[in-house]
Amino acid sequence: MTTTTTAAVTGAVGTAHTRVEGRDKVTGAARYAGEIPFADLAHGWLVLSTVARGRVLGVDTEPVLAMPGVLTVLHHHNAPRVDTDYTGMLGVPPDPGVRLFQNDRVPHAGWPVALVVAETSEQAREAAEALVVTYEQEPHDVAFSGARPDAYTADGHMPGVTEKGDLDAELAASAAVVDAEYTTPEEHHNPMEPHAATARWDGGRLDVVDSNQGTSWVADDLAKLFSLDPGAVRVRSEHVGGGFGSKGVRAHQVAAVMAATVLQRPVRVVMTRRQMFSLAGYRSPTRQRVRLGADADGRLRALEHRSLNLTSTVYEFVEPSAGVARVMYDAAAHRTANEVVRLDVPTPTWMRAPGEAPGSFALEAALDELAEKCGVDPIELRARNEPDRGPVSGLPFAGRNLLACFREGARRFGWADRDPRPGVRRDGRWLLGTGTAAASFPAGAAPSTAAVTAEADGTFTVRINAADIGTGARTALTLVAADGLGVAPDRVRVRIGDSDFGPAMIAGGSMGTRSWAWAVTAAARELRERIALGADLPPEGVTVRSDTTEAIAALAQKERHSFGAQFAEVAVDVTTGEVRVRRMLGIFAAGRIVNPLTARNQLVGGMTWGISMALHEEALRDPASGGHYGADLAGYHVATHADVPDIEADWIEDDDPDDPVGIKGVGEIGIVGAAAAVANAVWHATGVRHRDLPIRPDRVLAAEAPRA
Repeated sequence: MTTTTTAAVTGAVGTAHTRVEGRDKVTGAARYAGEIPFADLAHGWLVLSTVARGRVLGVDTEPVLAMPGVLTVLHHHNAPRVDTDYTGMLGVPPDPGVRLFQNDRVPHAGWPVALVVAETSEQAREAAEALVVTYEQEPHDVAFSGARPDAYTADGHMPGVTEKGDLDAELAASAAVVDAEYTTPEEHHNPMEPHAATARWDGGRLDVVDSNQGTSWVADDLAKLFSLDPGAVRVRSEHVGGGFGSKGVRAHQVAAVMAATVLQRPVRVVMTRRQMFSLAGYRSPTRQRVRLGADADGRLRALEHRSLNLTSTVYEFVEPSAGVARVMYDAAAHRTANEVVRLDVPTPTWMRAPGEAPGSFALEAALDELAEKCGVDPIELRARNEPDRGPVSGLPFAGRNLLACFREGARRFGWADRDPRPGVRRDGRWLLGTGTAAASFPAGAAPSTAAVTAEADGTFTVRINAADIGTGARTALTLVAADGLGVAPDRVRVRIGDSDFGPAMIAGGSMGTRSWAWAVTAAARELRERIALGADLPPEGVTVRSDTTEAIAALAQKERHSFGAQFAEVAVDVTTGEVRVRRMLGIFAAGRIVNPLTARNQLVGGMTWGISMALHEEALRDPASGGHYGADLAGYHVATHADVPDIEADWIEDDDPDDPVGIKGVGEIGIVGAAAAVANAVWHATGVRHRDLPIRPDRVLAAEAPRA
């Protein structure tokens, strides 16, 4: 076939487009990891420890092996050996939580101690619940507080401490000082689709169908864990029902591979909702101290932001909440620190806007307190403290349109009509208040590879190892490829979620779509140049591959972030303590918006999660058992439809000139600052500051009585 040259079709990027896989999802044609059929499929059920610290003395397998359908019971005496002495994704060591059944130690409640495999899921569950495991129990410690003498400064993926200037001197010279502690609780991801994986050996090659945020990540780690050649592992993850940071390498994939290796047949392992509270990671609770010192007009002289989070005894995970202060505001004396304490708990992990979500609550609430003390409007206070360079890095900003977001947001929200006095607006028994907060999130990119094929029938196929975890990435890449090729979107097919497509960035850090779009654009443009001459296409088409490693390296020379302004109006019931969010508005500067339809969904979703964070979400541990009081969605409260009556997200023009498409990223910026805006609005309604999340009715009633 000879290609025909036509006028290039452009403008797909920036137009609203329904999800290209939407029909498959709503009709059930799209199959998820836990429902894809395999011949001779067996089912594994994880058995978790019931003690918070100690060791396994015995696993009584004989009665269980006699139960109907049971095929095997894997535990530390008979499980395949694995290797965890390697470097994982982004240069960090793997969490030993994936090193299943290698010894008798139990570091926390809910640690996997066995896997029961049976012919059916029901048989596996019944046998797992019947399995008797005996322990030698040891004293445990799950108490998280700000007075831990064993807390220490931790670097994580950024410096543990940054400091300049004389903090004490600048605080002493300040006309207004804020010194307060803010706390956030343990929070859980709970995506709709639970973690699930099926492993099988196919012609000497390990094939894993999984629900994850990056098949390259999982394939690479599994190869290293089981000492396999990287080419001998294939991981596929076509459809994912949510991730939020939790769907990386977890116990279920490792257990499935172990069982498939032992039985030499496909084995599926699916986590239960309760197991996800122990095995899928979570956002660590934080205790954050913020000290601000300012002149009488609100200009900062001193800023200190210290954050403490917990981690497990087997792995150091840092929730870098103090990092947000390194970007947002400068002062002559500036100090930030991220600290950690090790407890007998599961390891936390990345959760939507790790660091920025809890960190922005503390910092932006403290800025609101400072505005009150200085008698300055909260937006004006932020304007007076706008830095021209990164406060810590010293690098110039590659665009910082924060004040433009505040101006547009204030206009649309009606901020100018706000009476700044707290506790003066009332609607019947409800006290009304409004609040605002700033938001920021890094706009990074990571090297990725992509292949674009011009098919003989005139269509184009894009292959890139992206992950669509509900963000609409598959659709966004269709639009990006269409513009890069100069064709209509309906001539483009995008295939994702297969480690055989080559390395690519995971869906995380708001870098997924930006990284993948960069690679797709490079391949599409090269292909367009190659076939524009009308050369004959062979039956297999013409394929061009791209690798963006060198192009992305130059991004490190500037501070790159998305920014936003959050606005909230709340009503507080003076008799019950109930807080209701009446309306929210978020205005964002988040680069070029590829698909307004799905981008708005992402931003509204993040803001909704911010409401949930401010008012509802809180996982509590029982000090006696070390486990959760209610590891389910009945006891763990999240915002639902009735909690979100009027929420709007929009954006301003903010293209990144250094990105081939102009993208920055929208996945996480929506949650940043949202909880602070709600908390600041509660103060404005009642005159009482709430520095501990969530702002539950009992906390509202226990605080100083709201003004009549």
